[in-house]
Amino acid sequence: MKQIKNTIVAVAAVILLSAFSFVNTESNDGYEIGDVASDFELMNIDGDMVSLSDYREAKGFIITFTCNTCPYAVMYEDRIIELNNKYAPKGYPVIAIMPNNTLAKPGDSFEAMQKRAKSKGFTFPYLIDKEQTVYPKFGATRTPHIFVLQKTDKGNVVQYIGAIDDNYKDASAVKTKYVENAVDALLEGKEIEQKETKAIGCSIKS
Repeated sequence: MKQIKNTIVAVAAVILLSAFSFVNTESNDGYEIGDVASDFELMNIDGDMVSLSDYREAKGFIITFTCNTCPYAVMYEDRIIELNNKYAPKGYPVIAIMPNNTLAKPGDSFEAMQKRAKSKGFTFPYLIDKEQTVYPKFGATRTPHIFVLQKTDKGNVVQYIGAIDDNYKDASAVKTKYVENAVDALLEGKEIEQKETKAIGCSIKS
């Protein structure tokens, strides 16, 4: 009887440990609200290298980790274009970064990125995190995953992390536009009411 109890306890411990490990794989080990994001230099689809420091007149950035192949990312493409069209003139341009391992996802290759950007008429840089060194710093886990940065004397401070809005399926049914609310608050010098939400999308392939 004692041996059976010990076995049950051991099995329970393994299950608990496995569950904990699973949760950890989804945790955000990157930037938190209030952290200063370090600059990066990644290749754009036109072959030029792009960094945050290139945008001297920017007030901040809408950093979007996205890709060609994730259905969630595809459903948000038009809304990402709209975000750039609305906020780039106000000082908050979109910078899109493709974080996936292209060996695991050939549909996210550099050439495929170029074709996708051309067909959709992307109005923003579409960068490839080829060495997969940038997305872990941010703590991005999904495509799409949004980070709103505000340029300050300290650097580019993370002010919002999460989803674009509350309805990935239907743009016309959106009730809360998280990113727009965040950027609007920053432009008005107000506190962002909802600084973090859960990013909904496909897991980033390493």
